[in-house]
Amino acid sequence: MGRKTYSLSAVAIIATASLSFSSADGAGAYAQDAGDIPVTAQAGPSAEELVEIVPQTPVFVSEEVVQPVPEKTAEPETAEPALDAESLRELVSIVDQPDDMSEQMRCLAGAVYFESRGEPLAGQLAVAQVIINRAEDRRFPASYCGVVYQRSQFSFVKNGRMPRIKTTSAAWDRAKSIARIAHEDMWESEAGEAVYFHANYVRPKWSYRKTRTAQIDTHIFYR
Repeated sequence: MGRKTYSLSAVAIIATASLSFSSADGAGAYAQDAGDIPVTAQAGPSAEELVEIVPQTPVFVSEEVVQPVPEKTAEPETAEPALDAESLRELVSIVDQPDDMSEQMRCLAGAVYFESRGEPLAGQLAVAQVIINRAEDRRFPASYCGVVYQRSQFSFVKNGRMPRIKTTSAAWDRAKSIARIAHEDMWESEAGEAVYFHANYVRPKWSYRKTRTAQIDTHIFYR
């Protein structure tokens, strides 16, 4: 066993020496081919600078070497927890009603407030759903405010303006909650894909050409 190890070491020394001299010869050849480039910038190390590398006897480890893998750090959850409610009324009661609403959400809530604040919650949600459906339909403006202020569509809009809202009322709080529920699709509306509605005490001509989707209290919805 000792002889075998010594033979391997000798071969390794000879191979290392050959590699060192070959590298030096190669560096010199590269310098000659460089033309204008100074030899000192391209030549390899001198004989004094060469360091002899003596190979060591290899040591074999019988045991398996395992590199520890760092554990993954759990990322913090940023999403809001889902709201769980048994009824639309319960959902309305737990949904936040921010005062700093965007202009679009204020238009949506305002339409709910003026068109259906006297209706049951399902009817208010249906009105909000109609506005959302219109905003997603190419036949209508592509925003909530555009839909609400479209000419001759909502009777509460006067001269292109929305009347003053009693912002301290419970009806306005409900309208804001309904608007958010509809906008975030938290509750399925009975109106479905409706884009039209009218009160049940009138019968406009266009209603005969539309498909009825639902009637909720005094409002009839169509697509």
